[in-house]
Amino acid sequence: MGDRRPARHAALVASLESARLDGVLLSRPANIRYLTGFSGTSALVFVPVRGDILFVTDFRYETQAAAEVGDRARISIDRDSVWARMWRELPSLPSVEVAGFESGDLVHRDFERLLDEKGGKRWHWRPTLDLVERLREQKDPDEVADITAAAAVATRAFGRLLPEIRAGMTELEVAGVLEHALREEGSESFPFPSIIASGERSALPHARTSARPLTPGDFVLIDFGAVVAGYCADVTRTVVVGRADAEQREVYEIVRTANATAASQVRAGMTGKAADALARDYIDGRGYGAAFGHSLGHGVGLEVHEAPRLSRSAEAPLVAGAVVTVEPGIYRAGWGGVRIEDDVFLGSTGPTMLTDFTRELLEVG
Repeated sequence: MGDRRPARHAALVASLESARLDGVLLSRPANIRYLTGFSGTSALVFVPVRGDILFVTDFRYETQAAAEVGDRARISIDRDSVWARMWRELPSLPSVEVAGFESGDLVHRDFERLLDEKGGKRWHWRPTLDLVERLREQKDPDEVADITAAAAVATRAFGRLLPEIRAGMTELEVAGVLEHALREEGSESFPFPSIIASGERSALPHARTSARPLTPGDFVLIDFGAVVAGYCADVTRTVVVGRADAEQREVYEIVRTANATAASQVRAGMTGKAADALARDYIDGRGYGAAFGHSLGHGVGLEVHEAPRLSRSAEAPLVAGAVVTVEPGIYRAGWGGVRIEDDVFLGSTGPTMLTDFTRELLEVG
C-alpha cells in the first residue's frame, strides 16, 4: 500500500478546522507515530492548519527521525530541551493563535510549560481529547495486516509453550518460556507484562505473575501479546494442568460460548454497549453475571488498549475498520477464573477473527 500519512494529516487538519483550532501540539508517542512514522520515545509535534508539520526531537534520534519521518515534517533537533526548541520554532508557523494540546496525555509538569512566559503569553492553549485517537480507530489494510502478523506471532509462541507447561513450574518460569518464544517468533517487544495466573490466582483478571508453582488441577490463565511493526496483538487462553473436573469444564464452556457468540455477531455500527451485551447476556443467563466484572473488550493497534470500548457504558458506535478484543471471563474468588480473548477485525461485511488458535479446553502437563 502507499504512504497513508498524507491522508491522516488531512483528516486531522479537518478535525482542527471543525474545532476552530489553528493547530495542535501532539505529545503522545502513538499519535506521533501514526501521523509521522516516528517510532522513538522523545518528540513533540505541532500540526498547524496551514503550513508544514513541525517535528522536534533530541540528538539521540537525529538519524532515526530523518529516516522515519523524512519529508513528512520539518524536523528540528535540539541537544538540550525539546520544549525549548518547540517555543523557538512555533513563531515561524503562520497564523497560529489558538492551539490545542493533548489533555489526556500531558502531565501537569509539562502542562505548566504551556503557561510559562515562553508558551502562555504567545498562544492561547485549549485542551483537546482524542483528536488523533478517533482517527486511529479505523484501521487501514496495512494496519490490519500488521495486527494479523502480531497475532500469528503470539499464537505460534503459545503453541510452543503448551508442551512445556507442567506441574511444579512457577508462573514466572511459564512466563519466561512464553516470552522467549515470543521473541524467537518475531515479536519486537511485549505490549504488556505477560500474565500467568494459576489456581485460585486465576480469579484475578490482571494478576501479577508470581513465584507460585503450578499444581495438578489448576486453571492457568495466560494473557499475553506480541508487537509487529509497532502494532499489537492481545490474546488470552486458559488451560488446566492435568485433568479438568466437571465444574471447570462447565464454566469454561460458558466462557467459550460467550466468546464465540460475541466474536461472530459483533458488527460495525452497533454500540460498544450492544457488543458487550452479546457475551454478557449469555453469561448472565447461565447464572454467572456477577462473576463477569470487566468489559467485553477494547480496541487494539499501536497501543494494546485504545478506542473503541466494548463495555456496559459505551454508547458510541463501533466504526468499520476497527480491530477489537473479545474477552469474556468468569472469576470466582478462592476457586479460579477463565478468560478467552481474541482479536477481531470489524469489516464492512462482518467480523473476521485474527487470532487463529483453538478455543477448546486444553489439558496440559
